[in-house]
Amino acid sequence: MDENYDVIVLGTGLTECILSGILSVEGKKVLHIDRQDFYGGESTSLNISQLYSKFKPNGQKPELKGRDRDWCIDLIPKFLMANGELTNILVHTDVTRYIEFKQIAGSYVYRNGRIAKVPANEMEAVRSSLMGIFEKRRMKQFLQFIQNYDDEDPKTHHGFDLDKNTMNEIYTYYGLENGTKDFIGHAMALWHTDDYLNEVARPTYERIILYVQSVAKYGKSPYIYPLYGLGELPQGFARLSAIYGGTYMLDTPIDEVLYEGEGEDKKFAGVVTKEGTAKAPIVIADPTYFPELVKKVGEKVIRAICLLDHPVPGVDLDSLQLIIPQNQVGRKHDIYVAVLSDVHCVVPKGYYLAIISTIIETDQPHIELEPAFKLLGPRIDTLMGIAELYEPINDGTKNGIYISKSYDSSSHFEQTTDDVKDIYFRITGKPLELKKRPTAEEEEQLQGL
Repeated sequence: MDENYDVIVLGTGLTECILSGILSVEGKKVLHIDRQDFYGGESTSLNISQLYSKFKPNGQKPELKGRDRDWCIDLIPKFLMANGELTNILVHTDVTRYIEFKQIAGSYVYRNGRIAKVPANEMEAVRSSLMGIFEKRRMKQFLQFIQNYDDEDPKTHHGFDLDKNTMNEIYTYYGLENGTKDFIGHAMALWHTDDYLNEVARPTYERIILYVQSVAKYGKSPYIYPLYGLGELPQGFARLSAIYGGTYMLDTPIDEVLYEGEGEDKKFAGVVTKEGTAKAPIVIADPTYFPELVKKVGEKVIRAICLLDHPVPGVDLDSLQLIIPQNQVGRKHDIYVAVLSDVHCVVPKGYYLAIISTIIETDQPHIELEPAFKLLGPRIDTLMGIAELYEPINDGTKNGIYISKSYDSSSHFEQTTDDVKDIYFRITGKPLELKKRPTAEEEEQLQGL
């Protein structure tokens, strides 16, 4: 295989596969390698046998209906925002031609011991059970301010500057109660701590707008999800890369990493595998390939995969996103619960899948998930895993090694797409601007030339 490439990509996590696909479309010669024999890395979806061999290799597996392939269970539970960056990338690159999506039926928040739908516009705010009559009026006025705000029109600013005033100052102006701030900040803006309150309001404003626009796209909730699990996403981008000449090698461990130069001038030069030597000036990799070049973020995530034979009690829906704001349960970080069913082709009919995730705060992390367990009702089984979070020590521009960040505990992919755009900018020196991909017919003609 001794060959030269423009880029070598190690690992088939979503970040790596998106970059591989985009760079291939741009005409780069890409070699994509993974030591695993499946796509997705940490963000893969497993069948039921793979799941139990990973989490309970010697444990008892409950009697479950369906075949292995009727189960597609995500290791990292996340939804896509209907109007979010990842959705835009999927549409622009037309990876949507390989993947079918279904909407998540509801977006819910836990408050005062019960769960309620998150209001996404003024009309829903007026009908919401989360607020009393006067608070509903204040919430409506707040949402009108957010939706009417125009940088070019000072009359819409109500005296605020989103780049100077804090979010707390805006909440105070509208007289919003703490519980209302909770669901705006955590279930709409999707912050997982309260740090945002004393920071400038612009990022929170942008997140609320994204939420509202995503709900407006399809109604019901702002989230969509790929049929057969999130493992479909990296596979879709892998197909995109392959169409544009990218080479894939699964089940291929790296025997040696090659470098040029010494000390501070040491740069990535290629890799040696069982197939031979591949050379390239740069590499994109997940943190597991260069453990010496990453650091722990200092946070660990606990995720619990819960198998159920009923929907969430009190919310008879085939799917939902449920956020338990940290203030409501005396924590520093939110707890996220993603619920899916056979409608999404991830479990056989009659089963439901609930995946809980949060940042660990104590030395008894399983107990930290109790508020979520209580809301789910009886469980057939629960499989838990703990993951360290990593990020690169340097930006890769000196040594040609560009490392992605670990997947956080949040319920969506916005951090992942920020990472994609950041790595792309560092590699190319220009912002990621997606050009519309040719149609399938145009591509066939190109390949026939």
